[in-house]
Amino acid sequence: MTTDRLDDHRPSRSAPSRGLVRKLGVHAIMVLLSFVSIFPIYWMIVTSLRPENEIFSTALWPSRPTFDNYLFVLTRVPMLQMLFNTAIVAAATALLQVVTGMFAAYALVRWRMRLSSVVHGLIALSWLVPFQVTMIPNYVLASRLGLLDTLTGLVVPNAAHAFAILLLYHAMRAFPTEVLEAARMDGARSLRILWQIVTPNMGAPIASLSIIAFISAWNEYFWPLLLSRKPENSVVQIGLQMFMTQEGNLWGPLMAAAALASLPILLIYLVLQRHVIESFMKSGIR
Repeated sequence: MTTDRLDDHRPSRSAPSRGLVRKLGVHAIMVLLSFVSIFPIYWMIVTSLRPENEIFSTALWPSRPTFDNYLFVLTRVPMLQMLFNTAIVAAATALLQVVTGMFAAYALVRWRMRLSSVVHGLIALSWLVPFQVTMIPNYVLASRLGLLDTLTGLVVPNAAHAFAILLLYHAMRAFPTEVLEAARMDGARSLRILWQIVTPNMGAPIASLSIIAFISAWNEYFWPLLLSRKPENSVVQIGLQMFMTQEGNLWGPLMAAAALASLPILLIYLVLQRHVIESFMKSGIR
């Protein structure tokens, strides 16, 4: 009787093995998903290195790797100028969204009025309106202001965004009001409080917003397609379209141009990997 009871209380030997099998299964699924995610990038790079007669080959590596496709892209299309324009537009858009978002969020948090909740609701509703709905009015306004085919015209309509305001608003609400009141009693004005007290303590939300705004502006296609006329005044997404013609797509140069367009974002991800992941997790979108 005693031996049987002791045997009943012994831990099952199969429990650790089941846990190990479960962990191995989870890691196998993660490896498979990682492969599915990385393989298109690998195939893009491999295709960009293929000679013209091997474009449709299914080999995992070209028999004679060549940089002719990259030379074709750099000589036939102002790709470097487009990359520079895209970097300027993305950086300016991210900066302006942070600045306008900080002003608007501080006003909503600090200056309580009767219609504050209404203003907040209208901003949230404007976030639900797709940009394609406002493209034509923005185009007419840009045309009247003489901003067609300019980098300024690409930046100004996206200088303020409801997502930036809402993200910074919810982050700023958690800021201790006692610190703001103490600064106010010391004679500090609102602008000084915002830039010298609030902004230095909101590094994480500002970094998250900057990364998301930069990537979104880098990948923007519809607005530059509508506004741009000359390739040297356009962005890299429009440059990719130049290799897709009615006569047939130039797959080698197209993949080379796509690799060049993806390189800055990949470098940003490699350098700021932890911040990029945290920004997407905190934002809860995209």
